[in-house]
Amino acid sequence: MTGAARGLGATIATRLREGGYAVVGADLVSTELTLDVREPAGWAAAARALEGAGEPWALVNCAARTLVRDFFAIEPEEWDDVLAVNLRGPFLGIREVGRTLAAHGGGRIVNISSDAAYKGFGATGAHYAVSKAGLLTLTRRAAAALAAEHVTVNAIAPGTIDGETVRELADPVAEAAAAPTGRLVDPDGIASLVAWLLSDAAADTTGSVFRIDGGASL
Repeated sequence: MTGAARGLGATIATRLREGGYAVVGADLVSTELTLDVREPAGWAAAARALEGAGEPWALVNCAARTLVRDFFAIEPEEWDDVLAVNLRGPFLGIREVGRTLAAHGGGRIVNISSDAAYKGFGATGAHYAVSKAGLLTLTRRAAAALAAEHVTVNAIAPGTIDGETVRELADPVAEAAAAPTGRLVDPDGIASLVAWLLSDAAADTTGSVFRIDGGASL
């Protein structure tokens, strides 16, 4: 899985290991596999590492570049890089690892999007929101392309997660107050949903988006 070094990615990786998965954690630093998700060559190495860990079963795309930026303050170079990490990266991963899963008779792909995909307002920049919206469409297209190969592809769109990122980029109290539940989204709940989507019980679930936002979309 990508983005495994910190935050939600680290929580998901821990939950999957506890569930018995041999997780190959990928990130730019401090993981089993150093991976720049923007680069095709890195993804070829990631697919080999996945096969080396045992029977390839799943890909979790969690790596993201999250920035707070006023719409008119976004420079083209920054726009391109955010979309490269958040959207190009999952596309390259699905293209490379999806083939590996198909060749082994099936598997699971889970993309971590965001409820920013649905919003005109929010703490994060427009480039982040656009990349996460694109990831939802990529999820559905990939699900259709891989369905006959018994590879499911689903997405989770969390609301504001209780963790280090929100504390770095936004006001946690204000973000929690925006949800009817009055609290931030528990990362352990997201990790448990990822574990279910990777399980045999989710064999018939594909092309779906799970919006976990504490009722903020009501």
